[in-house]
Parts: sequence; C-alpha cells; structure tokens
Amino acid sequence: MLLRVASFPTKTLILLPFFCKSSNVLFVHSKRCIYLSRNYTSMTIIFNAQKQPKSLGSMARKTTHFSTTSAEALLQSSKNMGSRISRKKARRESPEMILRVKLDTCSKNGDLAEALHLYNEARANSVQLNVHHYNVLLYLCSPKSDNGEEDGEDSVRLDNGFQIFKQMRIDKVEPNEATFTNVSRLAAAKEDPKLAFDLVKQMKDHGIVPKLRSYGPALFGFCKKGMADEAYEVDSHMIDNGVLAEETELSALLRLSSEVKREGKVYEMMHRLRATVRQVSEETASTIEDWFRSKRAAEVGAEKWDVRKVKKGVLEGGGGWHGQGWLGKGTWTVMRTRMDETGVCQSCGDKLVCIDIDPEETENFAKSLAKLASEKEARTNFAKFQEWLQRHGPFDAVVDGANLGLANQHTFSFPQIMRVVNQLRQISPTKKFPLVVLHQSRVSGGPAQHPNNKKLLETWKRAGALYSTPQGSNDDWYWLYAAVSSKCLLVTNDEMRDHLFNLLGNSFFPRWKEKHQVRIKPSSNGLILHMPPPYSLVIQESERGSWHIPTVTGDDLETPRQWVCATRM
Repeated sequence: MLLRVASFPTKTLILLPFFCKSSNVLFVHSKRCIYLSRNYTSMTIIFNAQKQPKSLGSMARKTTHFSTTSAEALLQSSKNMGSRISRKKARRESPEMILRVKLDTCSKNGDLAEALHLYNEARANSVQLNVHHYNVLLYLCSPKSDNGEEDGEDSVRLDNGFQIFKQMRIDKVEPNEATFTNVSRLAAAKEDPKLAFDLVKQMKDHGIVPKLRSYGPALFGFCKKGMADEAYEVDSHMIDNGVLAEETELSALLRLSSEVKREGKVYEMMHRLRATVRQVSEETASTIEDWFRSKRAAEVGAEKWDVRKVKKGVLEGGGGWHGQGWLGKGTWTVMRTRMDETGVCQSCGDKLVCIDIDPEETENFAKSLAKLASEKEARTNFAKFQEWLQRHGPFDAVVDGANLGLANQHTFSFPQIMRVVNQLRQISPTKKFPLVVLHQSRVSGGPAQHPNNKKLLETWKRAGALYSTPQGSNDDWYWLYAAVSSKCLLVTNDEMRDHLFNLLGNSFFPRWKEKHQVRIKPSSNGLILHMPPPYSLVIQESERGSWHIPTVTGDDLETPRQWVCATRM
C-alpha cells in the first residue's frame, strides 16, 4: 500500500527531509513499489534544501499535490509494466511458441515421427505455422547429405517433405534460403537434380542469394547421373552469383570430367584446385590418380609446343604453372612420393619452385588484419600496439611466447623461449632480438616472478623486444599482425585453424603462413626450429608438362608429406 505523504502530521513534514539519505527518495511500503522507485526516478520526490517552502501550508499543499499526481503516475506505470509482462507471458505460452519449442527439440533429437505428429495436431487445431516451423519439418524430412539415396522408409520421409512444402505454399508462408536448400535436398534424394536446380533458380524471384550449400543437391545429383553439361551449368550459375566452389565440388566436377573424357574441363578443375585448395584430400588425390592412369589422359596433349609461350605463362602466373594445356603425349607414370629438403621430387627428379607473394597483397592483408583486430579487441589497446610497433619494429622474427613456453612442457618455461630467441638472433641478418609476445598475466605472475626469469624479461624489455598484451585481449591478433606487418618469420606451432583465423579467408592467408611460419620440434637436444620449405606446398605444373600434387597426408614435421607425381614416360 502507498503511504500518502499528505497524511503525515505537520511536524513530521518538517522533519521529513532530515531522514532522507538522498535527494531522490520515494517512501513506499510494498516490495513492488520499491522496485518502481529504483527504476522510475522521474516519479520520485525531490527535496531541495535551498528551495524549501516558506510556510508549512505551502509545504503541505505541494506535498498533497505530489501525493495525488505522482502516486497516480506510479500506479499507471505499474499497470503498464504488468501489461508488458502479461504480453510476454502470452507470447511464451501461445500455441505457436509452444510448437516451436517442441519442434526444435525434435530437430535436436532427429525425431521425425514426433515432429509429424505435432504438425498434424497443429493443423487440426488451426495453429498458424511460420517459416521456422516449416523449415524444421523440411530439415527433418530431408537427407542429411547431398548424396542421399531413396530407399523404403526414406521414400515416405521424402513424400512427407514435399507435402509439407506444398502446404507451406498454400499457406502463403514466405520461404527463405534454408527452405529452398532443404527442398532441393529432397529433390536430389528423389534423383531429380533438375528440380533441385530449378529451386535454386527460384531463389532470385524471392530476393534470396544462394549459398554454396544451396547448389550441392543439384551439382552432386548431376555429377552422379553423369550429366556433364547440366553440372557445368550449375557451376556457371555459382560463379555468376559469386559462390566459390570448394574441394568437394571441384573434386566431383573433376571426376565427372574424367569419366566423360572432357580433358579440357579436367585441366580447368586441376588449376581451380591449385588456386583454391592447395593440398588435396585423399579422396581428391585418388580422383586425380585415376585420371592420369586413364587411357584418355595418355592420348591428349601437345606433342610440340611453343617453349617461349610456356615460359611467359610461368612468368605471368608467378611460377609453378603455365596454363597452356596438357603438354606431351603417352602414358603417364603416377607415383606417391616425397620431396627432399630443397624441393626435389624423389620420384622424377624435378625441383619444385617457390611461388612469390605479391607485396601489395601483403600490405592489403596487413590492413584487413588490423581492421579485424580493432573490431574484435578494444580499439585503444590495439592502436597502442600499432604505435609501439612503429617505434620498435620492424623485426626479423616474431615469437608466440605462450605457444613456445608450453611446447612439450607441463609448466610454462621461460628458458625454453630464451633458447629459441638466441637461435633466432644467430640466424638473423641484423642480429636483432625477435619480438616476444606474451599476455600480461604471463609476465606478472607465476614463473615470471622467479629472479632469473625477471632478469630475462627485463633484458627483452630494454631491447624493445617484449610486448605484453593487456588483460582480456587475445594475443593471437598481436603476434600475427606483428609478423605480417614486419614481413618476417613467425615462430609458433599454432596451426591457426580456429574461428579467429577463419575470418581471414582461405586465399592469401594459407600462402602467407606457408612461407613465414617456423614450427618447433622437440628433440633430445631441446627444441629444433623447422623453417618454412624453400618451395610452395601447392599443385605445380612444370614447363615440360609434369604435375606434382601435395596431399594432406603427412605434415613434414613428424612425417614427410605425400605428393602425387605424374610424368610422361
């Protein structure tokens, strides 16, 4: 209950300001009003000592005015809040929301039978379904991969899916990308890639931009049926819409092209793999080997070619490929092999090349990296680091201190970092200290408090070779940016594959990492620096027509990387 201020005796009114702990006080009785007094400050009583009424009568009149107007406003706000809570509760308990929660549970558990029961029950009770409801149902009806096949029970599942999509259109519920992708998968499972592709084309009419996953059902469906022209049409549609094929799509197109003896398309897919994937999976490697061992591969190729034109193509392409088509004729020798430390193939004796990185690409990458880091980190923190780097850089090497300090260790080891730092100084052309990046917690607590480690840290600080990243920051941004902007080596065993590095894309970053990352390998004599290879780990086409394809098998650290070597006999 609200205590009316006007009901206080006159003496109480005089003493009232002296009992107030602040200038904004509302005397209330119930817990409900206490909450309102804290959140609706515009409705509080304001006592100003400098503007006290001169007479008790005027004070009583003003207080009476408050008691009627402010209390009414307070009660009205309480009603409004109650109304909002009631609306939220109504939405939460609405049939549509209850259905959504239950369907999401079915999706999580893969329970199609229960989802269909809920769907039929909702329609019987005239519950209005929205796009989310329909998408969950279509997802549960569709196969879980784009290569799904129809059999028995799946046939009923697919029929249910098409019926649900038909009802969605009858209900005039606007579809989205997920809707079309799920129905495309239904079509592909029905072995109707044409319908799957037609559904992708319809996205444009709804203002929807297709994704890579949208094309999968149609592309893989046509490839499976050997319908090459239709598959190439899907590929062209992807390119026109700015959707880049990845290894799975390119490998499927390469296999199809090999099967239908379209050597020009095989050549195209080989170079698209070179530009996109670099190291290929075992499945793709097998597809490539099948092509080179085929009768058609032995028949195609130029017996004579313009050497100058080939050399020009190599020069313009930056090295490692010429793009002039298949060179030579005859059977191919296909072997699994490895490279020695200098990049010489242990099978055919060809030496691989190191493909240059355009300096302008590096500059642009450094700028985009700084922009991303500023968005993810506190802007002032990263800006300070950039200023610090301008004063103390560039460096010949950057060390990921946290990764190195814990390499092959149960506890953090500063002496281990020190030994690597000394090795890097010895091979540095300037003999300058490398930059060691460590989080603030690493340089202020734990092993850092040991006298020897304190002395070591002070040495690096005086040399301008230690940067401690602030609390709450991700030191990955700092050491990566320092290495890219300094165009120097980066010492870390971090494979840089998590979500942070995925933001950097898969075009330039893998090439930069390949040429700049120094990995560390434990040995009986301590850590050994494993320098970047003097050749590029990418599909290479030689000037005489041989091919070398790196696979993901092996890492050149613990085990040698496997390569596919294809040369003419």
